[in-house]
Amino acid sequence: MTISFKTIRARAEKRKGGPKALQKLLPPKPEAKALAKLGDDRILAEMTKRVFSAGFAWSVIENKWPGFEKAFLGFKPGPLTLQADEFWDGLMKDTRIVRNGAKIMSVRSNASFVREIAGEHGSFGRFLSNWPSSDQVGLLDLLAKRGSRLGGNTGQMMLRFLGFDGFVTSKDMVACLRDAGLDIAETVTSKRDLAKVQAQFNAWVEETGLPYVQLSRICAMSAGENYSNETLAPFLGGEE
Repeated sequence: MTISFKTIRARAEKRKGGPKALQKLLPPKPEAKALAKLGDDRILAEMTKRVFSAGFAWSVIENKWPGFEKAFLGFKPGPLTLQADEFWDGLMKDTRIVRNGAKIMSVRSNASFVREIAGEHGSFGRFLSNWPSSDQVGLLDLLAKRGSRLGGNTGQMMLRFLGFDGFVTSKDMVACLRDAGLDIAETVTSKRDLAKVQAQFNAWVEETGLPYVQLSRICAMSAGENYSNETLAPFLGGEE
């Protein structure tokens, strides 16, 4: 890669109305302590929200979310893992949630996954807080292998919303990297391409001292469709 991040930031600033306007659109630097304090129920809740939101209108999931909380027993992993098959069968008919069988059963699997990790590390949040952002691809691989339906963009978005300092390979962010000369596909799915993205972000962290989440957002805002600042403002914690 021959392009400095200064060039990318300058392009994003020009598109967004200057340095101050761009800065207002950046999420705060994630705090590892806050991540470590997250309860396992909130981890499982965010996993579930991202799984159900994948390929679905986010607004529908958000509007139904109070029903999800009640139907899934507040997402407490312990009680959920003790539920019999009848409980899960009943959810298939529960109008409080989106009745997608495969996604409902992923909650059962992920409740066990969260309990396993918490047993190994004290809590799932503590496990995440100790994982280095310089190896986000390793974490994504673990989520895909040990979790249910947590691969690809779903795992990245889950980490973003939980407060992990990482990148999201959105369409615009990948367009930025490709424009900068990184040899990756238009849709990043392979381990090879993810490793290249990770290495580039690690280099940019060294260059700028900025957190991964801000580098990812700046990169995304420097390429692709130039959404208005008002449109982007509500997504400070998530989508790019």
